[in-house]
This record gives sequence, C-alpha cells and structure tokens, in this order.
Amino acid sequence: MSKADALHDVIIVGAGIIGLSIAHYLQNEGRKVTLVDRKGIAQEASYGNAAAFAVTDLLPLASPGMLMKAPKWLMDPLGPLSIRPSYLPKITPFLLKFFRASWPDQYARSVEVQAEMMNLARAEIAKISEMPKMGNQIRSDGALHLYENEADAKANAENDRTRQEHGIPFRHVKGDELAELQPGLSSHIRSATFLPSWQTVNDPYLWAMSVWDMVRSDGGELIEAEVLDTNSAGEITLADGQKLKGNNLIIAAGAWSHRLTEKLGDKIPLETERGYNTTLPVGSFDLKRQLMFGSHGFVMTPLSTGIRVGGAVEFAGLEAEPNYKRSEIMLQKAKKFLPDLSTTGGTQWMGFRPSLPDTLPAIGHASASTKITYAFGHGHLGLTQSLATAKLVADLVAGRTPTINMTPFNPSRF
Repeated sequence: MSKADALHDVIIVGAGIIGLSIAHYLQNEGRKVTLVDRKGIAQEASYGNAAAFAVTDLLPLASPGMLMKAPKWLMDPLGPLSIRPSYLPKITPFLLKFFRASWPDQYARSVEVQAEMMNLARAEIAKISEMPKMGNQIRSDGALHLYENEADAKANAENDRTRQEHGIPFRHVKGDELAELQPGLSSHIRSATFLPSWQTVNDPYLWAMSVWDMVRSDGGELIEAEVLDTNSAGEITLADGQKLKGNNLIIAAGAWSHRLTEKLGDKIPLETERGYNTTLPVGSFDLKRQLMFGSHGFVMTPLSTGIRVGGAVEFAGLEAEPNYKRSEIMLQKAKKFLPDLSTTGGTQWMGFRPSLPDTLPAIGHASASTKITYAFGHGHLGLTQSLATAKLVADLVAGRTPTINMTPFNPSRF
C-alpha cells in the first residue's frame, strides 16, 4: 500500500518552515504527521530567506511611512518596492486592502497584535534554543539599522517609539562604537540603531532541515507531490489523481495556499512579496551581525554558508520569470557601503513570501470545517513566527484555547 493510499492522521500541505514547525509540535502531542509538498523540504521561501528571528520587528508593511516612501520607490523599477505593470490590474484589490490597513486604526491594531505574536515567538524560540542541535544554530549578535544621514535616522522615530512602548532594547550608535560593532563601513554610513536582542540562524535551509530531521525521526513522512484540489471533508487530490484523507488537514502552502482555500469557499487576498538575494561565498567580508539598510530595502546576513545580501519587495505574482537585476542592484549598493566586500562568486535566488494586506498571517479554521486549519501569509516573518504559529495551530487542532487572542488572525477577516 502506498503512502498516498494509506490512512493518515494529520496531513500538512506545505513542507516549508511553517509546515515543518507545525509537524514538530503536533508530533510532540502524539499525532502522526504526513507532509505533502510539490518540491520537497524547504524548497521555496524557507530555502533562502534572510535568516532572522526578527522578534523586534513590530511595524506592519502597511504603514503611513511605507505609503510616504512608496511613490518614490515605485518610480524605480529596480527599487526596494516595485509592481510589474502587467500585474497591476490583478493586484489592485490587494492594494486597496493594503491601503486601508495603513490607516491609523488598523495600523495601531496590527502593531499591538504583532507585539503579542512576537512575545509568543520569543518564548518558543527560547524553548527550542535549549535543544543543543537547534540552539547551536542561533546567533545572538544583534543587528544594526544603518543610516546615511540625519533624515534617515529621524525617519526611524516611529520604530523607536514602538520599541520603547514594548520594552525592546535599542541604542543609537555612531563613530567609534559603530565602527567597533561593524568594522569596514564606508563614510556614507553616519549612524545606526543597535538592536541587541535580534537573532539570526546560521542558515535558514539548514535550520529547516534540522526541524525535518526531528519530524522524520519521530515518524513523520513526506509525499513529494503537487496538491491540486481539496474539499470540506479534508480530502486532498494529488496531481497524479491519488486522493489522501486524514483526521485533520493543515494548509501551510505559503504563497500557493489561496489556491486551495478557494476550493473550500474561502477567498483570501493572499499575494506574494517576491524577494531577491545573492549569497556570497564564505570569506567575502567579515560581517559581524545582520545589517539593515532600510532606505534601500535590503539586509546583509552572516551565514555559516556565506553572506546573504537581499530583500526588497516585488509584486508580480507566482508565474512571472525572476528579474535578477534586482539582486545585482542590491549587491552594488552593498559594495558602496562596505568597500572591502568581495562581490564575486555569488549565487542568486528569488523566493515567494506569502503576504496579506495587514501583515498578519491567516491562522484559524476553514469556514467549511474545524478539521481543516490554515497557517500561511507571514510575509517576511515566516521564520520568525514559525514556532509561535506551530504552538497556536497545535492548540487549535487539540481544541484548546490558544494562549493569545486569535480573532486578528481569522482567515475570513477580509
């Protein structure tokens, strides 16, 4: 009998970091898990993200500050934010919801919800860090938000106020202290904000594979296949026509999730923030910690496997070919700010970040059945919130009241 014909307990569609983390938490409660993914373990957004546990990142993408920057950025097709003209008609409904989410009432609500979610994420990260295999992959070096001038620094004031309100430590640095935190910065960088509690992992793909190792060792299985259909009974149909059914179904398929939720009558405005990066070889620069260039929309992360330079947001859907000029532009900018950076020998990558208009994920039951649970839409915070999401989903599947209010994450809130 094949795995596709066997009786399943919990089926999770999506083997990225969200699906893997959920599998791990459910197995800890004695559930038997089968993951189904069209490409295998962590081959989409989880493969090449920026490697951050960004628990201090509370501000939604839909913000007044973003709306002020957006017109200038959109004028540059290779800038930090771009929309391919051919995709504009399709994305317009999402953009209208995005605009509404930036209004003061919804913006303030999103900040408070993110703070609660990040507190849960911080607690769950602390738990997994006690496991030697996992904790040894976490770097607690902090991060630097870098500014070229006083105007850049002042534009960060909203971040400062939010951090103060939520007890997030930070300090402003310049001169010798900045040079000590990151030697080799060019004179273009005048000051920075240091976030001492920021963490990164050695490599996000290796992190995901370590979670998979735990899932597999506890009896978890993987079926590498595309899921084309599902129904209210929790049955899924694979590309080869085989059908699988379990006691519970979790849809955690990232930017592709809405294609399945529509089959269940839930139309969710999920879009993809296409992110680009270049991973340079080990030794390309002595990068001490993650650097963030907010005005240019990219970050640099020290990995065990090299240095990752990437970020930005491109809205162009799931089908358009990558535009790797975006990766090249970020690499050129990185060289400007770190003159000794070697930019040769890198590997380019593009990934699909699943994004919802208010920057909050969809976590909750399908309208069709409480046996079907959604967990997607984390945008650029998938790795950060993966363990918190797994904790919440485990509570929902078990019928427990989750530790935080789930109303803001309701998949039908739009």
